[in-house]
Amino acid sequence: MKQKLPVSIENYSKENNISTAELARVITVHKERYIIQSSTSVLKAEITGNIRFGAQSAADFPTVGDWVHFVPMDDDNAIINEVLPRFSKLERQAVGKHGDVQLIAANVDVAFIVQAVGHNFNPNRLERYFAVCYAGNIQPVLVLSKTDLVSENECKTLMDEVKNRIRNIKIIALSNETKQGFDLLRNELEARKTYCFLGSSGVGKSTIINHLLNREALETRSISESTSKGRHTTSHRELFVLENDSIVIDTPGMRELGVTDSADALEMTFDTISDLTSDCRFSDCSHTNETGCAVLAAVESGVLSEDAYENYLKLKREQEHFSSTLYEKRQRDKEFGKMIKSVLKEKKRSKPK
Repeated sequence: MKQKLPVSIENYSKENNISTAELARVITVHKERYIIQSSTSVLKAEITGNIRFGAQSAADFPTVGDWVHFVPMDDDNAIINEVLPRFSKLERQAVGKHGDVQLIAANVDVAFIVQAVGHNFNPNRLERYFAVCYAGNIQPVLVLSKTDLVSENECKTLMDEVKNRIRNIKIIALSNETKQGFDLLRNELEARKTYCFLGSSGVGKSTIINHLLNREALETRSISESTSKGRHTTSHRELFVLENDSIVIDTPGMRELGVTDSADALEMTFDTISDLTSDCRFSDCSHTNETGCAVLAAVESGVLSEDAYENYLKLKREQEHFSSTLYEKRQRDKEFGKMIKSVLKEKKRSKPK
């Protein structure tokens, strides 16, 4: 598997006198143990103490899709010296850790957000996925899976519902059973670009990737007769290269997908609301109870979906809460750092000469 370096990575390596032979991409992560792919080999790798102790958060550690500078130890093992700058990143709020983020993948061009027709289809969750993608500079595309479970009219109704909520959305409808729609998906995959598959457990992400690879690289399980859902099997993230040299990343299903602190991402996701705000009477309109609010007027007239409006407010509150929590956390870390420096300075001053 040989991957062409992105222009940003190639330029960075030249500017910092790093040989391309010392660059690799992270293809699998198991806690703090990594599998990396260089231009010549696949290696097991660990990070240096400098990376571990210099990390401000978990997001500073390597993740799937990262380009790294490494030093080989032998034919099978290596040490990662540096994580190269990311041109995009997919991250969410860390579950149970206020103000922290969890990095899911890096250097991704397009995210295929997979939702199964029927039980899993959820426009609110879809808008959440879109916001997370836009926040990380990743282009989202909706993949409607398991279309064999509904009629063509039902599938079209779902697609129309999405298009009424999210403008200019690209949708690919497919079935893992009949293979209908896979030609459309393959046509989206460009050589040297990186794509990741996102979605809840059991929507068929791993099966889709197996079909694209033309082999059973990922374990899958049969569909549950009681729920019509696939049984989730992916437990980690992994990167694969397809025959046309495009790159795909499989990810585990995520029950929670908290948005982080990118307000611009919400504006891009809810662009209909963004366009309306310029017509509000007040420039600082919160779009909740103000007189002359164009957004509220659009909801009342039916121009704007009430569900989309409510979801926008929910994600906006979540984003603002995360931003304030992150600020407080940074302030605490800053004060703690000052205290440590003060103690060390006092200790050095009182040390006998």
